[in-house]
Amino acid sequence: MREGPRSGCAINAAVEALGDQWSLIVLRDVIFGGRRHFRDLLANSDEGIASNILSSRLKALVAGGLLTHQDAGRGRRGTYSLTEAGIQTVPVMVALGSWGLRHRPTTPALAIRARLLEEGGPPLWDNLMDELREAHLGIPRPDPDRPRASRLLREAYERVLATSSTMET
Repeated sequence: MREGPRSGCAINAAVEALGDQWSLIVLRDVIFGGRRHFRDLLANSDEGIASNILSSRLKALVAGGLLTHQDAGRGRRGTYSLTEAGIQTVPVMVALGSWGLRHRPTTPALAIRARLLEEGGPPLWDNLMDELREAHLGIPRPDPDRPRASRLLREAYERVLATSSTMET
């Protein structure tokens, strides 16, 4: 068994302690990272998922009704999309992230989204889920003028990265 988590992500840390990490990590990357293609999920995994494990988990997530897969044909990238059941894992991800923040080592850049989602509570989660429904299911957001949760999360992550890089130099 590993001594420490594979990365400083609060969600990863919680999942490693509580169960099968890879399925939830793949969902995390689709939900929070906007990654919808096999190669993108593989190349941008903070935890270094192996291609055979990723393939297995994607098949399981599709079979389990959390993702759908639209095959683009030979030599082209197929696209994975969240289902409503997959979108409704957002509060679970928030709970795992909150637990990970309190009970596992994390890094500022990879913990910021968990912290903001915890602080923002259900209104922020609902906003994010509305965005996911629009992107993955084609259902327009009920309030298109409302600021996007994904933008708040991305900008906070980028600020932490920028602060970290200026402190290291």
